[in-house]
Amino acid sequence: MRTRRKQPDVPAPQHPWDEVVPGLFMGGHEFRGRSGQLETVVVRDEFDLVQTLLRLPGYGPDAGVEHQVWPIPDGPLDGTQLAGVIRLAEAACDALDAGRRVLVRCYHGYNRSGLVVAHALVRRGRSAEEAIRLIRARRSSWALHNELFEEYLRAGLPTARLLEELAE
Repeated sequence: MRTRRKQPDVPAPQHPWDEVVPGLFMGGHEFRGRSGQLETVVVRDEFDLVQTLLRLPGYGPDAGVEHQVWPIPDGPLDGTQLAGVIRLAEAACDALDAGRRVLVRCYHGYNRSGLVVAHALVRRGRSAEEAIRLIRARRSSWALHNELFEEYLRAGLPTARLLEELAE
């Protein structure tokens, strides 16, 4: 299964990760450093929980840091994949409630991580539109540029999951 489409027109982010709301960060596996060159992002122990949606070896986190991995494509998701996204968002909310620092990451830290973070924000009382705007303001205007993920959020992930399962 391919988990990342080649999109040469999508620029690498300027930061390894960005804080969307206190304690909740979005990030990726590479960013464009001050030199203008692409740099890899290796997570060590900066966070209490790291959620990874695209697993690449050697990118951390350190041993002892809770690490949840749920590889999903940056494209249409089936019911099982959407259920995993919902569970990750729930776990992120639980960690935030416990005062823990959470990083949700994918390749650039735009779409897949944006889907999880946005659903966590919706669970915490924001509308889908508010969540999308906040993520774009804090991470990048490129965040959630996957229109299908925006549709999932507007419909609500539980509804999108049900519809995907009915279609299977």
